[in-house]
Amino acid sequence: MSDFFTKLETAAQRNQSLLCVGLDPAPDQIPPAYRGAQTTAEAMLAWNRAIIEQTADLVCAFKPNIAFYEALGAAGMEVLRATLAAIPGDVPVILDVKRGDIGSTAAAYATACFEELKVDAVTLSPYLGRDSIAPFARYHDKGLFVLCHTSNPSADEFQALEIADWRSLDREPNQPLYIHVARAAVAWSPNVGLVVGATFPEAVAHVRAAAPAAWFLIPGIGAQGGDLEATLAAGLRRDGSGAVINASRSIANAADPRRATREMRDAINAARRGVTAATMSAAPVDVTTQDAATSHHLRALVLDLADLGAVRFGNFTLASGIQSPIYIDLRLLVSRPALLARAAAAYAALLDRVPCDRIAGVPYAALPIGTAVAIAADKPLIYPRKEVKEHGLGKLIEGVWQPGERVAIIEDLITSGGSTVRTAETLRAAGLVVAHALVLIDREQGGVGNLADAGITAHAVLTLTQILDMLADAGQLDAAKRQEVLAFLRKTS
Repeated sequence: MSDFFTKLETAAQRNQSLLCVGLDPAPDQIPPAYRGAQTTAEAMLAWNRAIIEQTADLVCAFKPNIAFYEALGAAGMEVLRATLAAIPGDVPVILDVKRGDIGSTAAAYATACFEELKVDAVTLSPYLGRDSIAPFARYHDKGLFVLCHTSNPSADEFQALEIADWRSLDREPNQPLYIHVARAAVAWSPNVGLVVGATFPEAVAHVRAAAPAAWFLIPGIGAQGGDLEATLAAGLRRDGSGAVINASRSIANAADPRRATREMRDAINAARRGVTAATMSAAPVDVTTQDAATSHHLRALVLDLADLGAVRFGNFTLASGIQSPIYIDLRLLVSRPALLARAAAAYAALLDRVPCDRIAGVPYAALPIGTAVAIAADKPLIYPRKEVKEHGLGKLIEGVWQPGERVAIIEDLITSGGSTVRTAETLRAAGLVVAHALVLIDREQGGVGNLADAGITAHAVLTLTQILDMLADAGQLDAAKRQEVLAFLRKTS
């Protein structure tokens, strides 16, 4: 972790705040109290100093946008220097410059920001690639916030375009460009955070799934209309931190900036507590689930599964011969690799809490999912065969493993749990230790109990009831059909 992120976390803990106040003194918005007989530059500086004095103990950072200072020429740059000097040394400064150039030009920009102005972090544009970021990343004690999905209304004109570049390392076609940016940028340097706008909360959730450990700088709350609670539910890390919420005009233009800052800080903390409490309450003893009602990335996952046709309603005959009003076919995930990767990221989040040396896919429907989870979680994959080959090595279990290793089973969903139990028996017979199984969906039809009887704890990303509730909330499932499916679950569980 760079010195910047240590400084940021220290300030956040000391001031109990994830709020960053923007210092963007537009000349036409300077309050009358600071005008008087002063020049515009003098009025801007007085305004900035007042905001800093009133809010420094309530924020985790300040963020001046260099454009407002450059617009006044040399006088404006002097205002910027004086503003930076007024910020207490223990409060980090993020200079909003959005630089993006290559070679010696990028190096000159980095020198100007980090050596001349001596700020703690900067915002950068990624669209010229890694070499436009590298000169900034050489300053190992500084922070770099790379534009990922911005808050402006037309952001999706480019950032949400789907790409299909098979040259990319993740071999994942048809993903939004901003997701590729997120994954690439955090790999460029450990100093990289991401700028993700609050006005697109589902994009925030998707970026969090792609970059679970990164710090986010989130503009768009306040004057731009971003939803604070939705943004935090989507963007907080699992530790309840990792998101810097920026507010500029809503603080600077308030009649009482200190009161406005305190109210926003307290609102952020209240929302954080709500998200954390919901996450903690969503972990029963036997089945680890997440609260999908407050988890935007899971809601987006469910809606996309329905759009894919992986969750359907009607009248279906199951393998057991039972008539079912719902049919789930997660094999379809292979037809949408970006969605498969998001599902794998949800598994990987559960896997963080499961002690294991390897994962094992249930043959054969769960093997594509198992492979995706192995990549997302960086866990080696093995799988038992349904039949032993009579040629070659005649393996029963494919992959590299040793007896005594702990293995977590990856299955697509649980109904009765029979295939998972059979997989566990094969693995155990070979000397492997199996105590956990992870699934995307628990159909809530007794499978969890059957696995428990076999000594296996089930961990589900989603339950079928949660899926029904999310689809109903989104208007994609009427009340009568929801009740029909719930009645079916009660009857068959």
